Amino acid sequence: MALSETPTEAGSRRIARPVPLRESVYNAILDMIVSRNLQPGQHLVESELALMLGVSRQPVREALQWLKNDGWVDLRPGLGAFVHTPTVEEADQLLAVRSLLETESARLAATRATEEGVARLRELCDHGHEALAAEDVNTLVELNAELHREVMKMSGNDVLVELAAQVDRRVRWYYTPVARHRGEQSWIEHAALIDAIAAGDASRAGEVMAAHTEHTRRSYLEHRDDADDAAPALRGRVH
Repeated sequence: MALSETPTEAGSRRIARPVPLRESVYNAILDMIVSRNLQPGQHLVESELALMLGVSRQPVREALQWLKNDGWVDLRPGLGAFVHTPTVEEADQLLAVRSLLETESARLAATRATEEGVARLRELCDHGHEALAAEDVNTLVELNAELHREVMKMSGNDVLVELAAQVDRRVRWYYTPVARHRGEQSWIEHAALIDAIAAGDASRAGEVMAAHTEHTRRSYLEHRDDADDAAPALRGRVH
């Protein structure tokens, strides 16, 4: 019997293709880099990564090339692959751009805030204090990123949201080592930001966000200096 469905109807029934293995490997390695389970400067051995991820070396090799193209990994002839170590200039430039984007998003969010949106921000802030008390750094980093994403979405500016998404992972990469150091002060600043947004005070919201992102930038640069002085030789192979 002939099929009665139109091409459009038939196309809607197509089985979704699985994510290519190299893409899954790429995301798995990138997650380990962003979370600092793989440290900047750490040697990435294909065979060890393949064993860890339960795959062959080929998708690992392809993923490392992609990560190199995206600036996460350095490939050194004769030596292999290493997690990229960002320069002071790289970090400073990205965090400065992040500050500009987020300051504008906070200002706009204060003009468009809803009760539901503010309640969501306060809920995230409460969870942040709980993670802080539990010294759960991974959760702190995720909650910090989620709170900033919510403010960005609240701005209603799709271009800002898109630009912020492009730097989100790298911002988390820089924030992870200072999350504990920033600690309670970071979440006090978040609470002040939420209060300004809830009050519809665009000027105040922008000022608080600008100061907040600047404190994070300075903390990262100070932490980097301390880490470089303390143990530059501790970076080893993946384990």
